[in-house]
Order: sequence, then structure tokens, then C-alpha cells
Amino acid sequence: MNGMEWLGKWMVFLGLIIAAIGGLVWLMGRFSGMGDFPGTLRIERPGFTCVIPILGSIILSLLLTIILNIIARLMK
Repeated sequence: MNGMEWLGKWMVFLGLIIAAIGGLVWLMGRFSGMGDFPGTLRIERPGFTCVIPILGSIILSLLLTIILNIIARLMK
């Protein structure tokens, strides 16, 4: 049972980190104009708007890859 408690604590910790990152991304999107990057596809129709931030997704993916690699190296 001790191993399961350790796993549960780590899952809660990772969930809190993911929630914090999600909140930061949400705030950055509202206040910094992240939807205005070049490469953002915007489809607007009456009653429908779809925004696909391609460059923003690539930048976020690179940042998360770097952060997770640093964390993985520190945990070794």
C-alpha cells in the first residue's frame, strides 16, 4: 500500500502543476494577445469562430519539452 500512496501523491502534485500551467496559459491568452501570432488560422462565420494558433502551439510544445527534460534530468 505504501507504493500506491507515493503514486497517489505524485499524481496529485502533477495535477496541480498541470492546473497551474493551464491557468497561466489562459491568463497569457487573455492579456498578452497570444492569438495574434503569425500563423494563427482564424475562421469566422456568422455565429461561429474557430481560432487555431499553430505557431503558439509549437512554441508552447517547445517550452514544455525543455521544462520536462530539465525536470527528468533533475529527478535522476
